[in-house]
Amino acid sequence: MTKTIKNNPSPEGEEETRTDWTRAEIAALFDMPFADLLYEAQTIHRACHRRNEVQLSTLLSIKTGGCPEDCGYCNQSASAQSGLKAEKLMDVRGVLQSAAQAKDAGSSRFCMGAAWRNPKDRDMPAIIEMVKGVRQMGMETCMTLGMLTKPQADMLADAGLDYYNHNIDTSPEHYEKVITTRTFDDRLKTLENVRSSGINVCSGGIVGMGETREDRVGFLHALATLPRHPESVPINALVPVKGTVLGDMLADTPMAKIDEVEFVRTVAVARIIMPKSMVRLSAGRESMSEACQALCFMAGANSIFTGDKLLTTPNAGDNADAALFAKLGIVPMESHETPLSVAAE
Repeated sequence: MTKTIKNNPSPEGEEETRTDWTRAEIAALFDMPFADLLYEAQTIHRACHRRNEVQLSTLLSIKTGGCPEDCGYCNQSASAQSGLKAEKLMDVRGVLQSAAQAKDAGSSRFCMGAAWRNPKDRDMPAIIEMVKGVRQMGMETCMTLGMLTKPQADMLADAGLDYYNHNIDTSPEHYEKVITTRTFDDRLKTLENVRSSGINVCSGGIVGMGETREDRVGFLHALATLPRHPESVPINALVPVKGTVLGDMLADTPMAKIDEVEFVRTVAVARIIMPKSMVRLSAGRESMSEACQALCFMAGANSIFTGDKLLTTPNAGDNADAALFAKLGIVPMESHETPLSVAAE
């Protein structure tokens, strides 16, 4: 039987969050019997989070298409032949209207994404007004705008931005097979700028891009060995889009859709090695079975993107999510619920 690997206990008896995980330890977790892995993940989840609560988040594309990056999975890349029309940055009023609708639908977190390599200084005043406006509604705010300089991160922090999303996407070894216009280290530099400005970090990646399990180990290892774990870890399953490099390469092969058991394993391992992080089911959920999603929640996922669209791709939708929550006895996390609170027994 595979030996369970736990976080180290602190002198006070509480588990101390580790940032010194080895790839061998993470690989051993992936190799555990499935039921044992889920038991371990759920045990750790209950020690660090309230059980049967899932945060509802909404993601809006505030600037669509025309991105100069060549990310092989993204239909917003200028090099993609997906037929997506590039659009300018939305006006502040339109964004705030969308945020109000998201709040009315039950979302407690509003995420705004722009298809940029990096924001221009001329765009920052509008971005700042969006952050302030959404915060005034009592919602958590998150932005994903590409790479950030330290001064830009400081501006967002001063505006009260709660989270900044910048995914590392995959393992360092697999990265160049997916993106060539920026490096893995570029990603880490932006995370460093965000962290040093006092903004919570949201960083995860995508599975099902033709990577190996060893790459999934490397991806999670890169996150779990940061000086401080991301407060939010989105786990995406690739949505193959025709006209993108990976969409054309994988759409007609079995590799296009990651095995559901392997996906759940990835979620469970993320929960174990990053026990206090919010683990979010992100892209690809619209094609997952209810059973797969239920297992992901059992494995420690406690946040989802709701609504009918994620940036430019389909999502499960509010009605389907509400029906699934009712079946599973899950309730939405209340607005500004403390994500790192100890489970209330």
